[in-house]
Amino acid sequence: MSEFAVAHLEEIREISDGRCPWRPVRHHFGITSFGINAWTGRDAGDRIINEHDEEGENEELYFIQRGRARFELEGERVDAPAGTFVFVRPSVKRTAFADEPGTTILAVGATPGQVYEPEGWELWAPFGRLYQEGRYAEAADQARDVAEAHPEYPALLYNLACCESLAGRKADAIEHLRLAIERSSSVREYLVGDSDLDPLREEPAFQALLAS
Repeated sequence: MSEFAVAHLEEIREISDGRCPWRPVRHHFGITSFGINAWTGRDAGDRIINEHDEEGENEELYFIQRGRARFELEGERVDAPAGTFVFVRPSVKRTAFADEPGTTILAVGATPGQVYEPEGWELWAPFGRLYQEGRYAEAADQARDVAEAHPEYPALLYNLACCESLAGRKADAIEHLRLAIERSSSVREYLVGDSDLDPLREEPAFQALLAS
């Protein structure tokens, strides 16, 4: 196994959840110690970073690699030409737009005091839109091969299980929950209150997962 890897930005395949497309840099290199992705606005005015704040205590650092970006941070506008760093704390509502064609932003994130655990959200994102639209069986069908090819990502397995639960595929859902818990015991805490799993609650195998 090589001790280093090299890739040009354009060599990393762009993916999308139906909103702002990005390049999954962390997944491409197999990085396990921090999250990093690249977002590009093709045209001036394009939204590059979806409006959001961060759950928990995750901090984010943005670097404008090329072009010129306009950030909106809790309603305050920040001009960010190429070479600018923008650090944003978790509770701050943020979004960013391209002020020049081809503007590219690198986003790096991690939670203070916690070991970084890759969740595989990059791989789940293309199927997330189907979930949001209530097309659970489609989401499960499309995500299954990806999730089973990457069992190292517990969140990917968990999200697949949620779709299977809502689609009435109880046995499949419970098996993928079991695999997710084997990968990360922290997954078990989500089982108690997640309404996506309500169809499973009377199943003895699901109750065994809660009790284990």
